Amino acid sequence: MKKVYKLTMFLFITGLSTAFAQDEKVDLEVIDKIRNEGMNHSKVMDIAFYLTDVSGPRLSNSTGLKNAQNWAVETFKQWGLINPHKEEWGEFGRGWEIEKSYIAMTKPYYQVMIGSPKAWTNGTNKQIKGNVMLVKIKSDSDFVKYAGQLKGRIVIMDVPSTIKIGFEADAKRYTDEDLEKMASYAEANPAAKDTYSPKAIQDYRARNTMQNKFREFCLNEKAAMIISYGRGNTGTYFTSNGASYAVDAKPTLPEMEVSAEHYQRMIRLLNANIPVELEIDTKTKFIQDDLKGYNVIAEIPGTDPVLKDEVVMLGAHLDSWFAATGATDNAAGSAVVMEAVRIIKSLDLKPKRTIRVALWSSEEQGLFGSKGYVKQHFGDKTTMTLMPEHQKLSAYYNLDNGTGKIRGIYTQGNKAIMPIFSKWLEPFANLGASTVTLSNTGGTDHLSYDALGLPGFQFIQDEMDYGTRTHHTNMDTYDRLSAEDLKQASIIMAAFVYNTAVREAKMPRKELPKATEKATGSK
Repeated sequence: MKKVYKLTMFLFITGLSTAFAQDEKVDLEVIDKIRNEGMNHSKVMDIAFYLTDVSGPRLSNSTGLKNAQNWAVETFKQWGLINPHKEEWGEFGRGWEIEKSYIAMTKPYYQVMIGSPKAWTNGTNKQIKGNVMLVKIKSDSDFVKYAGQLKGRIVIMDVPSTIKIGFEADAKRYTDEDLEKMASYAEANPAAKDTYSPKAIQDYRARNTMQNKFREFCLNEKAAMIISYGRGNTGTYFTSNGASYAVDAKPTLPEMEVSAEHYQRMIRLLNANIPVELEIDTKTKFIQDDLKGYNVIAEIPGTDPVLKDEVVMLGAHLDSWFAATGATDNAAGSAVVMEAVRIIKSLDLKPKRTIRVALWSSEEQGLFGSKGYVKQHFGDKTTMTLMPEHQKLSAYYNLDNGTGKIRGIYTQGNKAIMPIFSKWLEPFANLGASTVTLSNTGGTDHLSYDALGLPGFQFIQDEMDYGTRTHHTNMDTYDRLSAEDLKQASIIMAAFVYNTAVREAKMPRKELPKATEKATGSK
């Protein structure tokens, strides 16, 4: 998922809401069964093992993602879910994966370096060895100084260090004060507002533009390779893509991302006029046999003659980045939603409405899987042209904020739903989950539903070390998962889905958003 944007618009519970909450029914006997199954017979870590250690990295349209999707389909089938299948959502583009990756400094002394090729870039396809050239470019006028000097060279760009000595633990949980603040703010018309300042956004875009110009310049100058700076600390680096996944993308140079410590060492040596020599051998593979994107879909059918045509959905994105195995982003969420439906199915509960689970693809490139699904099944958010299924969906629940346990839920500005969620969380207060906030949270697949006026929700989760250690990094592995947290999350996910499926009425909705374009497509 993309980094979560926390927004300043929150909960205000009126006396009327409290009355509604008292009327909301919760079958505590069923909740106890769900809790017992999820705590004492959990399969969530087994699921996570197959999605990470066994399947490997799950970059969009990669072999790892396809293996994980196929395994999920077969697992749903074994559990007795109805019609488990991969469902096409549209065209994505090329898959990409690493077949070989080696980088070491050989002068002034030998040391293996931490790094990997950047996504969708070419490999060297042989071992190359050469001195590193430090390029200092701050503005467009600086490029001319290096014209004719880069041919056959391994190039790095001078960048300031982001390395910091930490005095606090990486992993953190929300404090009572944090959660109280989340639950106490109120705003009449909540709307998405990210916490980045206009200057921060402008600076990011400027850096991105300069990096793209730098890549194009190095390609035109026939450099051998680019080594780029992997933001992070203590050997952890945040991965990114260095080229497009489009089939007709322009050719690129081989490019590797290395840890900040190893990158900054090269800069210091070169600034001291001490030559740095690297030895590199990488091989990457583009996958073009099937350019389409797919989601995994399966169902537990409803049992009520009238309500079985209505649907409750839960989901998480299955794709990941590539330098590790995408454990907290987002095998954790995928394992939780799979475990939630396993719990419901294993207890032979009888939901009135149909429960549909979805494992999305290509979330990391722009929520493509969930956006495509919503457009195919529910309507077009641009024109607000709605399909019959739009009225059949009661709610969608999403999990995609790492391995941390659930502490509550964001209501996306839906005031009418707050007392319902408050009542549903009461049995889980002793598990640390009780906060209901009017706030919106961004960056993941529930937004595809919310944009079309459908009740779509993401749970509040403890951040743990998501932003500092695991999110899109080479350390996002199975070892960073918290078993007890994922068990708790699975139980609450199962309870929310079940409560929605047996409730007399569908979940209340916000006002339908306005179309951003006319039906003709004109603005």
